[in-house]
Amino acid sequence: MPRIYKLKKRAASLAETRRRIVAATVHLHQMRGAANTSISAIAELAGVERLTVYRHFPDERSLLKGCTSHYLDLNPPPNPDPWREIVDAGQRLHLGLSEIYAYHRRTEPMFARAARDLEENPILREVLENFFLRWDRMRDVLASAWESPGSKNPLIRALIGHAMTFQTWRSLVREQDLDDAQAVDLMTKVVHCIASSELLQT
Repeated sequence: MPRIYKLKKRAASLAETRRRIVAATVHLHQMRGAANTSISAIAELAGVERLTVYRHFPDERSLLKGCTSHYLDLNPPPNPDPWREIVDAGQRLHLGLSEIYAYHRRTEPMFARAARDLEENPILREVLENFFLRWDRMRDVLASAWESPGSKNPLIRALIGHAMTFQTWRSLVREQDLDDAQAVDLMTKVVHCIASSELLQT
């Protein structure tokens, strides 16, 4: 029994150390971005030695995986499955964009910096591959309401995909001073106008 107790206590200690390292990494990535976060800074904030960080996360990929997994567990993207129940294309898009823009607002400190890091860090893009695939699924669910059964419209998909992005949201609310509701209304109307135009009939 004493040995089992010691093993459980050691496992709990290791798990707590890993949690502190991940939490410190998430915090620093939000404040500085991944490119400007050093192992020394992570170790200092977590209250551990640099070697301890490397024991838990031996390379950049494992550290980014741990960080993004933890962050996305706390901040999961919207679930598009309930959107399918809305038949009207405009109403479905309005609901989807409302949830997406609320997500962008909530996660802005992280993704404002991650957007820059993604351009220069192929490992980060690889780690976030499943995250991007989830956004593709959200786009597909929203676009399918505007399409005929069994067909795909690349223009509508491109426009909705553009409307969904963090960069589009940030441009509308931070640079053009719209609130989230106004931004959702605007992009829903834009998609509706394009979908109804002759551009998509040719």
